[in-house]
This record gives sequence, C-alpha cells and structure tokens, in this order.
Amino acid sequence: MTSAPMGLQGAYLLGERAGHDELRSRLLDVAVNLLETDGSESLTMRRIAAEAGCTTTVIYTMFGNREGLAEALYLEGFERFRRFLESVPQRRDPLEHLNALGPAYREACLAEPGYYSLMFERAIPGFEPSERARTLARAALNILDRVIADCISAGYLAPTQPRKVADALWSAAQGAISLERAGHLRDGSTYETVTTAVISCYLLRKK
Repeated sequence: MTSAPMGLQGAYLLGERAGHDELRSRLLDVAVNLLETDGSESLTMRRIAAEAGCTTTVIYTMFGNREGLAEALYLEGFERFRRFLESVPQRRDPLEHLNALGPAYREACLAEPGYYSLMFERAIPGFEPSERARTLARAALNILDRVIADCISAGYLAPTQPRKVADALWSAAQGAISLERAGHLRDGSTYETVTTAVISCYLLRKK
C-alpha cells in the first residue's frame, strides 16, 4: 500500500518547518559565537538580530525573551554533546566502549567552548535552567548509564545503580576539564588518570 501524495499544503508546511529550524539553528550559532568572543553582555536581541540578518521580532517570537534564548542555548549544548557521544563507534565489549567514551567526552567539551561555558561555568549571569531543562540535560548522558549497565551485566563492574557510577565519572571528568580550560593542566593526562581511577573503584575484573 502506497502513501497518498503529500499535496501542496503539506509540502509548504514541511518547507516552512525546515526554514524555521534552519533560522533557529543560525540564531543559536550567532548567539553562542557572541558569547564565546564578546561575553554575555553581547547577547542582546538587537545584536543577535543584526549578526543573523533578521528582525528582533523574529527572535522574540522564537525564544520569548533573553532567558528563553539562554535556555535554548543550554539545551542545544547538551544535545550536541549527546550526538557526539552517540557517534562513538559501538564496541562489542562494553568496557572497551566505556573507555572510548571518556576521551570523546573531553573532546566534545573542548570543541564547544561557548556552549561549555554556558552549561558548566555560568557564562550568563543570573541564568538558571528550568527543572525541565536540567532533566533533559542529564538525559543527554543516558548513553553513559546504558554502557555502565552493560558493564555491570557483563561482570566487569560491581552491581550498583549505573547512574551512581555515571555521576561519579562525570564529576571527575568535569573537574579535570575545568582545570584544563583554566590553564592549570597542560593536557589530558590528568583527565585520563582521574576517570580511570573512578572506573577502577567499581571494577571487579579486568579484561
């Protein structure tokens, strides 16, 4: 059975939606670039509109206000992290996959300094993500929970709540990355040391 033709109205709506998504993506790119290069003071609707080549009305319609824009940037940052981690090639062995996610997470953080500063360093004074945004942000790391659960099932890690291990690993990773970004660490060797140490705390057997 074949599906019915979309029709002119359906094609128009699809094109309209694609245009909306493209504009939204461009506005977020402009905003995060301004945040990274000129700081939070540059994040005015007028400045973003000028850089993106649109009206301020468009931005207000799309995001509501500056707080709405900040939350959209916050969520976009975690979505990019999710896509980056999900792109790590799947390994048959879950412990190998877990070990591969560590360097990938650090790479994602260092590759997106504008988003990172907003997500973890309060780059926009006064911005507080909503509870919904915080929940969605943590969900971006669900792949870590899943791989840790697979490691527990395979007998590599001690039986416990996967989220407990994931949060310990995340905390260690963030500490090392923050120090590296601040110039206190020269490379990723400490990051590797602390993340490996966390995993070792739960390790039952080695490969």
